[in-house]
Amino acid sequence: MTKTVKTAQYGCGKMGRYLIRYMMEKGAEVVAAFDNDPSVIGMDIGEYIGGGKTGLLISDSRDAEKILQETQPDVCVIATTSTLEEIRESLEICARNRINAISTCEESLYPWNSSPDLCRELDQLAKEYGVTLTGSGYPDMYWGVLIDTLAGSMHKITKIKGVSSYNVEDYGIALAKGHGAGLSTAEFAKQIGNHNNLGAEEQQKLVTSGEYVPSYMWNQNGWLCERMDLTPISQVQKCVPTTHTEDLYSETLGMTIKAGNPTGMSAIVITETKEGITIETECIGNVYAPGDFDRNDWTFYGEPDTTVNVNRPATVELTCANLVGRIPALIKSEPGYITTDKLPNNVYLSKKLGEYI
Repeated sequence: MTKTVKTAQYGCGKMGRYLIRYMMEKGAEVVAAFDNDPSVIGMDIGEYIGGGKTGLLISDSRDAEKILQETQPDVCVIATTSTLEEIRESLEICARNRINAISTCEESLYPWNSSPDLCRELDQLAKEYGVTLTGSGYPDMYWGVLIDTLAGSMHKITKIKGVSSYNVEDYGIALAKGHGAGLSTAEFAKQIGNHNNLGAEEQQKLVTSGEYVPSYMWNQNGWLCERMDLTPISQVQKCVPTTHTEDLYSETLGMTIKAGNPTGMSAIVITETKEGITIETECIGNVYAPGDFDRNDWTFYGEPDTTVNVNRPATVELTCANLVGRIPALIKSEPGYITTDKLPNNVYLSKKLGEYI
């Protein structure tokens, strides 16, 4: 008999709508949903995703542990914030209640090179309770698995260069502010670009201590090195503001960004490896001007030089679909904090989730 996968949704913002619908359409039974926004608490999840009533209401996230204990889902999907420290409590709640957890949190994809101590703590907790914790989303596939797969077709690689852009308006106010959108040029330099001139060793110490929150590409380069069996010997990051020649209104920030002021940032991470391959990645997150669109461009230098471009990817929807596709492997994985470089590649889910368990 096919198992019905029971899931919970922790975080009911923009991505939560897709995550809940995608899980339900792939045969999962959503048994709980949580958020801290009064405007969605008490709403039926069916109406929340744009359909009919289901009888399951979104609960206050303060009641999450009690409800998870009562419902005992197989998996909890966490779609709230962007750093491992910020989702620490929700991961711990899941682990203590023997519930596997997977998050859209960007750092959670590969936190071993940014929050190693916390990652080890979560790894030990997950092993103690026999569950698996991990992170996934758009970067998992389009900055990770896709690049690793294409690398397998190359005879020689000397450098991998990737550039990806996204509209911070799509991901909420915390992410927009984290990218410096709405700051003055002086504020950006003081708050975000203040470590640009430090060397690799100094930056790594600040990142490890939690004093410097790196960009998403910091973790992505670590993921790629681990997956491709490369040994990083140095890694540096530089953050510069993006600007526009005209005023731009941000609905997320509720303000007009004056021409010439930061609309977001470009973060460039360069990793040198023992094997002689350089990985240079750039993520550009800003408030889009008219005509801007998401891009994902990667070039392999070597033999032969190869470039792949993914224009106008639906990053929000792809984040959610890729994460849902990871659920069977998550459930079957060994306990611990197991990053997706250790999991098999996703396959298209042509059947219900339970048929892959």
